[in-house]
Order: sequence, then structure tokens, then C-alpha cells
Amino acid sequence: MAKVKYYTEEGLQKLKNEIERMESVDRPAISRQIAEARDKGDLSENAEYDAAKEAQGLLEAKIAKMKEEVSIARIIDESKMDTSKILLLSVVKIKNTQNNALMTYTIVPENEADLKKKKLSVSSPIARGLLGKKVGDKAEIQVPAGKMTFEIIEISR
Repeated sequence: MAKVKYYTEEGLQKLKNEIERMESVDRPAISRQIAEARDKGDLSENAEYDAAKEAQGLLEAKIAKMKEEVSIARIIDESKMDTSKILLLSVVKIKNTQNNALMTYTIVPENEADLKKKKLSVSSPIARGLLGKKVGDKAEIQVPAGKMTFEIIEISR
């Protein structure tokens, strides 16, 4: 059996919307390309037909993979979250002890990470180092640039 993947409601809906778009927009477009290429004659030497068929195969594989992901997806119940320590979906305010810079991140499932939106993947080195910590704790975390120490200032959801 496949491993369960956790999503926020927003993240799962985004995945479902992407599947819907591929099935209702991309799939018919590729079918039209195949039909147009088929109408051009001899299929044995028709590069357009071969490319369209390959694109169709790739799209169908991607749709199947994403549907599999939806089938194993579980939504995280944010109402039962403990805000006394850092967990998945915690909003955490941390201070870099070397330069006193304050940062706020939301710890999210891997597939919803987006640094521009301050959403940090739960599998990233910083998030892994913060998990389980409480307000006032310090976390020494190995990052590509070396060791960094963060102080946990605030935890919310």
C-alpha cells in the first residue's frame, strides 16, 4: 500500500483542480493534435503524430499519478493542533541568534512548500530542526552554509 500524504484543505483542492484542468483542457487539446496529425496521411513517417501520441502518454501518466496521490491524501485537522510545540502546520516566529533577524514560517507538507509565501517544507533542514521545540527553546540546525542557531519566539496555527 502507498504511503499516506498529508495536505491542507487548500493544498488538496489545488491538486484536484490541476487534475480537472488536465482532464478537461489538456486531454482534449492533445486529442485534437492527434486527429490533425492523423489527417495528414501516412502515420509511419509522421513526426507530429508520434509527438502527439507521446504527449498523450505523458499526460495520462501524470493524471494517473496525481489521482493516486489524491486517493492516499489525508487532510490535516488544524482544530486539534497543539500550539505548545512546533508541529506540521504550525506558524512559527524564530530569531536567528547570530544576526537577530526575525522570521515567520508556516511548516507545511512537502508538496505545499513555497518560500515566497513563507511556507517551509516539513522535510527541510530548518523545519526538521524546529519540530517538537517550544517557545524559548533554541535549535541548532545544520544548513548548507553551516550551523545556525534559532530561538523560538512564538508558535501559533
